[in-house]
Amino acid sequence: MKPNIIIGISITLAFLASACNQNGTESDAYGNFEATEYMISAENSGKILALNLDEGDVFKQPQQVGLIDTTQLFLQREQLKAQKQSIASGIKNILSRIAVYQEQITILKKDKLRIERMFEEGAATSKEVDDINGKIQVTQKQIQAVKTENAKVLGELEKVDHKIEALNDLIRKSIIYVPKAATVLEKYHEEFEMVNMGMPLFKLADLSTLELRAYISGDQLSDVKIGQKVKVLIDKDKEENQTLTGKITWISSQSEFTPKIIQTKEERVKLVYALKVKVKNDGRLKIGMPGEIRFK
Repeated sequence: MKPNIIIGISITLAFLASACNQNGTESDAYGNFEATEYMISAENSGKILALNLDEGDVFKQPQQVGLIDTTQLFLQREQLKAQKQSIASGIKNILSRIAVYQEQITILKKDKLRIERMFEEGAATSKEVDDINGKIQVTQKQIQAVKTENAKVLGELEKVDHKIEALNDLIRKSIIYVPKAATVLEKYHEEFEMVNMGMPLFKLADLSTLELRAYISGDQLSDVKIGQKVKVLIDKDKEENQTLTGKITWISSQSEFTPKIIQTKEERVKLVYALKVKVKNDGRLKIGMPGEIRFK
């Protein structure tokens, strides 16, 4: 086998080597370390007023790291608040009109009782009875009309409240956070740059624990199980390895062909099973670093 092929396999190999070489020190599987990476994007459009982080920074807990300009949002919110006060004063006027009509009905009902008694005694006509009943009905309809008007105003007030809450939400989202313990992998923007909603700001990953993704052949499945502790080897120098402890957290339920990055066609056509080994990172592990696994 050519030297360049041997180097390529040692870095990206994800298939099982033979159980033992002639010295009995061959590893059972090979792979590379990976972590779950995720982007933090702008949730509002505007100028970045602050972005206090750099690539390589490590955050132990959630933390605010920046801010997108909220001046226009603040002014819009103040305008809506003034509009809300104006609408509220209109509601007070409507309620006072309803109170006047209700007082009129109270008086008309007293007149109605008096006229009905007079009608029974023959001192009032039926027309007078009909007139007082008509006045009461008219006043009740006026109250209903005012209440309908009030419902429209209340609807406008509710719409303004929703708009204010939407602006409050955008103002909250203008604060840029690191949402949990993580390391900054990449930073895409600096202070005073303009960004649009959805534009990536920086990339994060939790590097306190990494996963070594490797591949094993079908005849090795009986040697592994989820939760099993294994030895993980990383390069110390050209001659020696360092040994860490890992735990198998996932085993694929379906076989697949060895990834195409494997350089020899003979190995690429083999059916293998992927697995992941979680390894606590003391600072020596990096994303993409090659590693070896020994099950026994």
